[in-house]
Amino acid sequence: MRVLVLGAGVIGVSSAWFLREAGHEVTVIDRQSGAARETSFANGGQISASHAEPWANAGAPRKILRWLGREDAPLLFRPRLDAAQWSWGMAFLRECFGGRAVHNTRSLVALALYSRSTLKQLRAQLALDYEHVERGILHFYTDHADYEVARKSAALMRTLGCDRRSITAAEAVALEPALAPVRDRIVGADYCAEDESGDAHQYTMQLAQRCAQGGVKFAFGVSVRRVLTEGGRCVGVEGSRADSGEERIHADAVVACLGVDTRSLLAPLGIRLQMIAAKGYSATFDVIDAARAPAISLTDDEYKIVFSRFGQRLRVAGTVEVGGAGLELNAARCEALRRRTQQLFSGACDFSRPKYWAGLRPLTPSNVPYLGASIIDGLYLNTGHGTLGWTMAAGSGRLIADLISGRPTALPLHVY
Repeated sequence: MRVLVLGAGVIGVSSAWFLREAGHEVTVIDRQSGAARETSFANGGQISASHAEPWANAGAPRKILRWLGREDAPLLFRPRLDAAQWSWGMAFLRECFGGRAVHNTRSLVALALYSRSTLKQLRAQLALDYEHVERGILHFYTDHADYEVARKSAALMRTLGCDRRSITAAEAVALEPALAPVRDRIVGADYCAEDESGDAHQYTMQLAQRCAQGGVKFAFGVSVRRVLTEGGRCVGVEGSRADSGEERIHADAVVACLGVDTRSLLAPLGIRLQMIAAKGYSATFDVIDAARAPAISLTDDEYKIVFSRFGQRLRVAGTVEVGGAGLELNAARCEALRRRTQQLFSGACDFSRPKYWAGLRPLTPSNVPYLGASIIDGLYLNTGHGTLGWTMAAGSGRLIADLISGRPTALPLHVY
């Protein structure tokens, strides 16, 4: 079949690879001049199946209220006069209770584990090198109450097939000696040796090259305006280029991987997606003292910040800002990343020249992505992965390719 993939980020390019491998004629459309130029450009780098948990949980409302008004809060909700935002917020609150968090965790962990396995296979098959580190992810805690909650989460993860182990502060420092200067503040940690880290941008760029070598076409600089339908079936899209105006691109199937823009694109077709832009930030520092910089990918629970080492670079990412407009950098949130990193790893990096970045992650109330067919024949969704896009990309791409190809899928998919 002729398949159009809308979006050349980590989700779209992964989908394109598996679709081409299944024998389809694939074209990827993106408004940017190349692959991975937006949300996949500078994320935290973690393949974190062990923490594939929803933001919506029983403790979330209390924390959000505590953080209201704090510009450097880990999760900042900016109320706006926007019906879609308030509808999403009410749905988020519903997902926090009644056992929904456990149900959503099961769905997320299943997809994350499948995706992690798929990524390992793909990396070996194609000899991809994106500065990946296979030393696990270490999540440390500085609050006793939060650590006790985490111990219960770790126990649940183990029942779901994810080997997330609760360990002592001493064991955490033994795994990552760079934490030794703050040893007295750590109350405990958990560790998953099977998790990984790596540069999602490098992965996407390399996989896009492999796609092109295998016959996938890339139409860059094309903004998708609307999905074309005839007789209740999707037949392609209408797009526009800055230099040549509108054009129609026909296909037998379309896969929407446009992140937060998927919602507005599909709304005219009667497909109502509850998805909102969650603005995330990152800072990248040059490492100047390798002994003081972390070698294992870390998560700082108190500040909800992740640290991933890419050779002589340290990527620091975190914070979720719901309701923030555009990609403008908020100085307070950028400074929070720099300040916390310097507190933990003093002397490890050149903190005078950080490279800051912000991206809009497509977040559903449950954190579970939209992955499957739509009510429009020939139109498929692969979007809404939120903070777990890199973790779930390879598996999501393979699943959607299997669905379109009429093959059994490893996990159940849905119709939206």
